[in-house]
Amino acid sequence: MAEDSDLERTEPASTRRLEKAREEGQVARSRDLSTFLLLFAGGAGVWWFGAHAITEFRGWFARALSIDPRLAYDTVQATGRLSVFAFDALLIVAPLLGLLVAAAALSPLLLGGWMFAPGSLTPDLSRMNPQTGITRMFSTHGVAELGKALLKASLVAVFAVGVVRANAGSVFSLFSQNPETGIAMAGNIVVSSFIAVVCALALIAAIDVPFQLWTHASKLRMTREDLRQENKEHEGDPKIKARVRSLQRDAARRRMMSEVPKADVVVTNPTHYAVALAYRNGEMQAPKVIAKGAGFIAERIRELASESGVPLLEAPPLARALYQHTEIGNEIPEKLYSAVAEVLAYVFQLKRSRTYGAPAPAIPGNLPVPAELDPLSAAAMTARRSAGFAAREAADE
Repeated sequence: MAEDSDLERTEPASTRRLEKAREEGQVARSRDLSTFLLLFAGGAGVWWFGAHAITEFRGWFARALSIDPRLAYDTVQATGRLSVFAFDALLIVAPLLGLLVAAAALSPLLLGGWMFAPGSLTPDLSRMNPQTGITRMFSTHGVAELGKALLKASLVAVFAVGVVRANAGSVFSLFSQNPETGIAMAGNIVVSSFIAVVCALALIAAIDVPFQLWTHASKLRMTREDLRQENKEHEGDPKIKARVRSLQRDAARRRMMSEVPKADVVVTNPTHYAVALAYRNGEMQAPKVIAKGAGFIAERIRELASESGVPLLEAPPLARALYQHTEIGNEIPEKLYSAVAEVLAYVFQLKRSRTYGAPAPAIPGNLPVPAELDPLSAAAMTARRSAGFAAREAADE
């Protein structure tokens, strides 16, 4: 049952799925919205520019029908005259055409926004397959589209019939009117019919736009398995990521181990922790931790230090404090300056005694390690218990 639920498209499309669909040209579109906007723009254009266009066309017709008989037999001049009048007519209707072109170009942007998808221009021969086309026509989607078309046509017809019935008397009286009055009455009827059709298309677009948005979202819905697969592709396979992290840790460990022979001293626990310290007078403001580890890593650090002749010093509190409160490549905390200074002084005396054969210095003991820095000290444990108790109280509140 769980596997079946993972294969059902119950999850909304992810951001990546939406971006990919957009790149392929798959966005929500409403043809009814485009049709409504085109008709609305055409009606508005006729309303704004109609009077000016009629005046201009009156002069245009007067000029066009005034033909010089001598030009009727001159093909060259007649052709040139025709080109001039055609260009003048185009200029007269240019504002209306420009408004229609703007409406046709901007209407798709209201839903899907600006989009350029070169992939949608690639020829798809499967669309030319008659069998595929017939299957699409008689599919559930095709039947639904047919039902929508019939409903839209019925709605427009209802509005048109209402207008015709409301103006039935005016339509029949047109035959008894003089031309000017009849033209004016016919224009009013045409305007009323146009407004009714536009209102019907506005209602259809108001229904179709949410439906197209819902349909588009439904087509892009994903299964839980799709989401998991997408996360793997986006973030990487967890097994591969774990392998990469393991390789990175190994590389970092090898780099760290290569620094151990350069250390001045290795402070040990003696078996649980090992921290390698280095100090270069004039180059460093304070000693730095160049390697540290616990368990097997600590054992390996001690082995490398012994092979390279780096002194080992057993100082459990200091080793624990350094391991807990420092990072590789960073300077030691200021509170440990005194303890590390005693260790380095011992190391330098030890090197001098080995070089000149002097007696070995005494191993430092009771190093001044602040109790709050030692994880196993009573003060540190009490502070941790207090912090944990305060955190639990805050969570309860």
